[in-house]
Amino acid sequence: MKLLLALLGCWFACLPSVMAQGVAVELTLDQEHYLSREALVVKVRITNYSGQTLELGKEEDWLTFVIEGGNNHAVARLGQASVKADYRLDSSRTGTIPVDLASRFDLSRPGHYKVTATVKVAQWRQAVRSDTRSFDIINGNKLWEQDFGMPQATNSVPEVRKYALLQGNHLKELKLYLRVSDAAETQVYRVFPIGPMVSVSKPEPQLDKYSNLHILYQVGARSYSYSVISPDGLIIAKETHDFSTTRPVLRADLDGRIRVTRGTRRLTPNDLPHPLNSTLPSDDKSQ
Repeated sequence: MKLLLALLGCWFACLPSVMAQGVAVELTLDQEHYLSREALVVKVRITNYSGQTLELGKEEDWLTFVIEGGNNHAVARLGQASVKADYRLDSSRTGTIPVDLASRFDLSRPGHYKVTATVKVAQWRQAVRSDTRSFDIINGNKLWEQDFGMPQATNSVPEVRKYALLQGNHLKELKLYLRVSDAAETQVYRVFPIGPMVSVSKPEPQLDKYSNLHILYQVGARSYSYSVISPDGLIIAKETHDFSTTRPVLRADLDGRIRVTRGTRRLTPNDLPHPLNSTLPSDDKSQ
């Protein structure tokens, strides 16, 4: 996977805390808990205020990670954990590098983990270690599962995959997740959160004739979220529907097309496809 280095201006007042010889390394995570095999992307922020341009990424081990689990035991790596790159980082600049740790380390067991990164500056023959970030791997409760065949142009035997809806609960926060795997669940293609949910929600999943998964579930006292997800685990549609005089429900027509009936759709900026700005409700009471 090709990694992009986003160069952003950064002055001395906003430098991270871990530094050496004019270089600072900081780690950030978007969340504190993840399901097993969910993508776990850590962002490595490298700030250069050395007065020199840094040449990074030419060595195989220029950026390395160490993850420790319970009792400070090192987590095993999955194959090659190196990050391939070739970067030039000017002085007074910050480069941000996203790296998926779930594809590089065995994080299949629930528990508490700590990660640190080390950046080697070959031209100085020195290494800079980052701060430490913590995260939790949690189990998800399986709410529903369904095998399905991958759509294909020929009449050959189809590849069989499995959808599974999982409920993650961490610090009393409930989220609905989707996992796409092979039928035996030995190979997981994607795990990701669909969104927050309420405890009384009973997700309503249905498959259409193209093996797309349609999900309607409750996210508030009178609000429901509707998503359509492809067999590859990509969200292709997302809507919000409210309970009006009737509760929103999923219905399939005679052609196998599925849509939300009853209730009232409410347009939001998070809809997919994105609605036109002119159709969104306005906070300006003068309009």
